[in-house]
Amino acid sequence: QVQLVESGGGLVQAGGSLRLSCAASGSIRDIYTVGWYRQAPGKQRELVASITRDGSLNYVDFLEGRFTISRDNAKNTVDLQMNSLSPEDTGVYYCNAKTKILYRGTGDYWGQGTQVTVSS
Repeated sequence: QVQLVESGGGLVQAGGSLRLSCAASGSIRDIYTVGWYRQAPGKQRELVASITRDGSLNYVDFLEGRFTISRDNAKNTVDLQMNSLSPEDTGVYYCNAKTKILYRGTGDYWGQGTQVTVSS
């Protein structure tokens, strides 16, 4: 089992920045990918960025270089630095961890989400 807790969301003005943090606990050794997702009002949940156990990074095209995903192994956290925010970035941001255990299949875990609101 894996537990995820997101923090760092809030209300910011357009052009501002936020840093989201995802703290993982439990069977951390089983995690091979951690991703940040977001869900805007009336839209599907979508992937923002992900990082693998070996440090490989993945970003979706719409970010245009504004977001950065990173990890802190000492704290067991994965952060999402968001710069140059616009109202279109508004939504609930979720942390996701995928696990894979040899011979036992995979797991998929989600945090409760943190609200990000960008005012115009």
